Amino acid sequence: MISNVTSFANPTTKVYRLLPPSKRDIDDVIAIVFTGSTPPTEEDRARFPVLVRRMKILNALEWLKLNHSGYRDLVIDRKSLNKYGESEIPVEVLYHKTQVGDGNIPASSLSVLNTDNEQGTETGPCPFTVHGLTTSKFSNLSSNARKAIGLQHLSKDGAVLAVGQSEKPVGLFNNPLLYTQMYLWLFPYGMGSPGQMDGIFMVSAFNHLQIKASSNASFLMVKRGNFENIASSL
Repeated sequence: MISNVTSFANPTTKVYRLLPPSKRDIDDVIAIVFTGSTPPTEEDRARFPVLVRRMKILNALEWLKLNHSGYRDLVIDRKSLNKYGESEIPVEVLYHKTQVGDGNIPASSLSVLNTDNEQGTETGPCPFTVHGLTTSKFSNLSSNARKAIGLQHLSKDGAVLAVGQSEKPVGLFNNPLLYTQMYLWLFPYGMGSPGQMDGIFMVSAFNHLQIKASSNASFLMVKRGNFENIASSL
């Protein structure tokens, strides 16, 4: 396999210069839908995994400004920050009522392998059921089979997540923040060297070094009469 690594910037400038984003902006990209036979109670909301605390956000942003070189020009939007609660969900929660089957298990919670109509116990510990997604059913499939599943998902108007990118690639020369922005988990302080254990980072860094080395060592030979036209085109 022969290939080159090309880097493109994600469109994060809008939210990067001014943080945290307003709750209205978050509503545009995050949606929470609660399904069940009854609307979520305050106790249910307190267990949601997207609870936000205003002081935690402020502490994190202030730490980034002090410790991460890429966030030194960040502006903390305290007006938006004050609209966040001390322990609340930052976006609107939508409720979708589902039908309950013959037993006590909501239809939305039944898997294709679940043949029980009842869950619970009259004595002893209460069973705890976790519902989630697994990739085991896809791990042994060929790439063509995965593509077929993806096309079938799209043909049924399935939801997709798209992340945009800049029109032009990111420059490799004189760009000391390139790797610190690509690999945040390796450079939490926005500085460092390529001495970390990360396979993809090593491939990208080595390929970039090859490109720069080949560019510096290359040259063009042209006839004197065509020099101005070729230089102008370049």
